[in-house]
Amino acid sequence: MSIFGSMKTAVSGMNAQANRLSTVADNIANVNTSGYKAVSTSFSSLVLPSSGGNYNSGGVQTSVRQAVSDQGDISYTTSTTDLAISGDGFFIVQGADGTPVLTRAGDFQKDDEGNLVNAAGFQLMGYSYDSGSPAVVVNGFDGLVPVNVNQDGLTAIASTSGVFKGNLDSNAKIPVAPATLPSANAATTTTDTKKVSMVAYDRLGNKVMYDFYFTKQSVAAAPPPAPPATAATWEVAMFRNANAAVGGTTSFPYSVGGAVGTGTLTFDSNGKMTSSGAVNIIDGVTGQTIAMDFSGLTQLGADFSGTGTPNGQAATPVKDVTIDGDGIVYAKYEDGSTKPLYRIPLANVASPDKLTLMSGNVYSANGQSGVTVTGFPQTNGLGTIKSGALEGSNVDLAGELTEMIESQRSYTANSKVFQTGSDIMDVLVNLKR
Repeated sequence: MSIFGSMKTAVSGMNAQANRLSTVADNIANVNTSGYKAVSTSFSSLVLPSSGGNYNSGGVQTSVRQAVSDQGDISYTTSTTDLAISGDGFFIVQGADGTPVLTRAGDFQKDDEGNLVNAAGFQLMGYSYDSGSPAVVVNGFDGLVPVNVNQDGLTAIASTSGVFKGNLDSNAKIPVAPATLPSANAATTTTDTKKVSMVAYDRLGNKVMYDFYFTKQSVAAAPPPAPPATAATWEVAMFRNANAAVGGTTSFPYSVGGAVGTGTLTFDSNGKMTSSGAVNIIDGVTGQTIAMDFSGLTQLGADFSGTGTPNGQAATPVKDVTIDGDGIVYAKYEDGSTKPLYRIPLANVASPDKLTLMSGNVYSANGQSGVTVTGFPQTNGLGTIKSGALEGSNVDLAGELTEMIESQRSYTANSKVFQTGSDIMDVLVNLKR
């Protein structure tokens, strides 16, 4: 047995307990850090070969373990830009060097440029809707840009499409002469024509009202032994409401070129549409084309009804910014309408507990953690984003205080071993005196 060996073993034990105390100190210091994941110290023995009746004491080594995959408690806040992840996944953020890293810390606030930045100074990254609905890049961070929620001024969006749904009365009469069809733009339109109006928006956000006229044109009797229900063809004619005639008993004739769009809608004997239902509004005044979809219409034995829902938006200021569970960042306008701005993805790895911990409560992937896979929230096993909430630290304060006491006692015991070895060395030295 080596006295020096026992002293070195005691030093190894003291170093191991010092490492343990360091992880405890880190955990206690970050007990209130959003998204912080606790670290712990694991011990493993170092054994030296022994021979005969001699035992060579070895030592102990430590390794740090991370509880990254353990969910922290979620608490709600008053800020809509505070984000928490319920389930698996990490936010993708970037620091001043522009390198994307991962974090669970979602305490984001606007900086002076409108970018969402957390307490450690990392910018939240997302996909922009500037080029339409974004697609995720599953194996990388390409296409990600900082999420900016500065939406000053007014925003106007021209209408490009619209959907019209409802019912055309199957008992409606057919006009006697073509001159009575609305498409003829004459004052002889009959009362059997049904009219409804819809508001759309031009490029400047001005409201433009269009009048829609639906008129039955023909009926095809069903062959026996089918029931007396019949297939039918209807005309839809659309006009600018601002061009309607004034001072008379009818809106016809409309000025400035008449109809801005006409089409034919056909229905089978069950009242279901058999044509495509696609008819365009081509407005020469605004210079825009609106693709209308009438495929949601039916022809049944009920009163006429219809609702139109065009896209586009009036010139309206942004009132607020909201984020839903799918990670879509919306601008909410004063008139109640919304517009998607960004979509926030989440990233994950096969072994989150093996990620490399970096300053700022962020992580980077390595060979042990596995490849980073990116996806949208609530897809491929990824969690849900909760707006107005924060994930707290998963540190158990009572457990950490217990660990601290145990570490102190173990450190003291190892120091006693060292002290005893030192006393024995004194005895050996004094033998020579």
